[in-house]
Order: sequence, then structure tokens, then C-alpha cells
Amino acid sequence: MPRRVLPLVFLLLGFSVALAAPAPDDDTCAAFTWDVRHEHTLFGQKARTLAAGNAAPTAPTLSTDQLFQLQLQAQPAVTFVRPPGRKAPTDGTTYAGLARLSVKTAGVYRIALDEGVWVDAIANDSLIETKDFQGRHGCNAPHKIVEFVLPAGTPITLQFSGGRTPAVKVTVTRSPTG
Repeated sequence: MPRRVLPLVFLLLGFSVALAAPAPDDDTCAAFTWDVRHEHTLFGQKARTLAAGNAAPTAPTLSTDQLFQLQLQAQPAVTFVRPPGRKAPTDGTTYAGLARLSVKTAGVYRIALDEGVWVDAIANDSLIETKDFQGRHGCNAPHKIVEFVLPAGTPITLQFSGGRTPAVKVTVTRSPTG
């Protein structure tokens, strides 16, 4: 190969490597350290709209692997089963609501939300401790994911509180790690 062509070959080779290299991911939703592809796919689907309950008997039932949009109410109008694990902000109107859930298989489940809403899970009148959580500012597909170890065949109440908007999108999925 002639000496004058060699720099051109290296230049073209450099361009082809640069074009083949993946671009930095500007998608803030990709910043989760968990595998959230399933939740992300669900958040791309059409949501089923439900009115969240203002008390346990009026709470709608959620199922796994579906996207729901819960219509929340002003938080003072909601009667919680247990006091929320986090106090509501006092600077403006906050929204809240209740939903029910029951899973057939015990294990780690994720509650994914498109907003920074607080979520508590209650079974047998006891608060279920959060196993783990993650959230990403600038992402709403989902924005926040909370993991709980849920019992099988037991009625569970999900309490949503401290919302800044009157609606929240929610999915319940089985964690791929648990």
C-alpha cells in the first residue's frame, strides 16, 4: 500500500469505529441499575383508568403486568388503613388513594410509578417493609420503583400518598431477581 494512502485508511477506519460505537445514552430512564425493561414496556402501553379508593372498601383491585392510571383524591379525604410511612408535604395540595392487590405466588414484586408518590403496602393490618427502591429524575416511564416481598393469596392494600398531581400511573410486576 502506498505511503500516502495509509493515513487515509486510518482516517476512514477511525470514522467507521466512531460511527459503530454506541452513542451515550441520554435517556434518563436507562439510568436505573435494575433491569426495568418490562416496566418500561408496560409504561408504553395504554393505561386502564381507575378511581383510587378513599377507604379500603372502595379501593379498586390491581393486577400484575398491566398499566393503570389511578385517579387520586385530595389527601385529607382519604382514610388510610395505616398512617402513611411518609408525611405529606405541607406546601400545597397533595393527592392520595388506595388500591387492592393479591398475588398468587409469594416473592419480590415491584410497584412502579410515573410520579414521586409515596407507596405503602399493608397485609394483615401490618406495614410490609420496603425491600429496595430506585427512582430517576426526569424519567416517568417509570419514575420510581419500590420492591416489596409480598405474601401469596393474602389481600394487600396499596396506599398512595403525597402525590403532587391528581393521577398516577402504576404497574405491579414480579421482580426478575426474586
